[in-house]
Amino acid sequence: MSAISRRRFIGSAAAVSAIPLIGSSARAQADWPSKPIKIIAGYPAGGQTDLFSRTYGEYIRAETGQSVTVENKAGASGSVAAAEAKRAAPDGHTLMFTITTTMIMNRVLIKDIPYDAEKDFVIVSIMPAGSLPFVVGEKTGAKTFAQFIEYAKKADKVNIGTYGAGSYAHMAIAEMNKAYGLKMEAVHYRGEAPMWTDLAGGFIDGAHGSYGAALSVLQSGRGTAVAVSRKRMSTLPDVPSFAELGAKPRLFQLTGFQCCVVPSGTPPEVIQKLSKLLVAAGKTEKIQKLMKSFGIDDTAMTFEETQKLYKEEAPVWLEAVSSLGLAPS
Repeated sequence: MSAISRRRFIGSAAAVSAIPLIGSSARAQADWPSKPIKIIAGYPAGGQTDLFSRTYGEYIRAETGQSVTVENKAGASGSVAAAEAKRAAPDGHTLMFTITTTMIMNRVLIKDIPYDAEKDFVIVSIMPAGSLPFVVGEKTGAKTFAQFIEYAKKADKVNIGTYGAGSYAHMAIAEMNKAYGLKMEAVHYRGEAPMWTDLAGGFIDGAHGSYGAALSVLQSGRGTAVAVSRKRMSTLPDVPSFAELGAKPRLFQLTGFQCCVVPSGTPPEVIQKLSKLLVAAGKTEKIQKLMKSFGIDDTAMTFEETQKLYKEEAPVWLEAVSSLGLAPS
């Protein structure tokens, strides 16, 4: 057989052998899901990410008839979960639920990060996490944002709690200092619970965090919400957003989020099916009730909406966290 004929034969054989594989792949995509689904939750049981994972997972199970299990892989701001999820087969049967920090900020905050958020994953749907209230304590005597700014300018020292170095709250305090000529000091806690306890006890002047975690302080009257990030909340309708109050930095309009991601290489058809399921789930009464408990008004976004938002806002997040000058840990 001549060299040319041999090459033609080998090429033809390869093409023929590939036909059943292509058909098999197409059938697998059409049949998705064809086996149990695993959701890796990047944060501890009982938290917002965990609750979203389980509630959305219940909807997927009910709609597809496949079992759905949730595994909590907490640690290193979602990095432990991401390192495991990226190794999963890209077939839509392993999902990860995580947050903005894991997908964006960790690039700046963690040295030798074990995953590349943009190369290793595709974000299927963003679930906006809602606006965060900026709450000031009784000791300030402030009932409005303007009154608090006046207090902060006169006080010798003003301490504002955050739920972690490099968090949105940390960035917001830095932006407020620049925008209003203040010298507020960010006090970093390991999570929100101790932060709100200290605010209620009068040990700090204010705190910036989630509505659900702040609720007890707000209901007790030991703290007053004077502004919210991004936009007004249905749960705090009388509290203006930072933008409404004249704050110019783009940071105050960014969308913090939960999200569902899959390993890169997952077939587009599977991603679209999953996206439609998540969007439909976000409109159910059960998930609407869950969202309300966290002060969230916006439902899960389509794949196209998700990609647009991420491309527009990720660079702003990265610039804001980089400006804090934190050394990667």
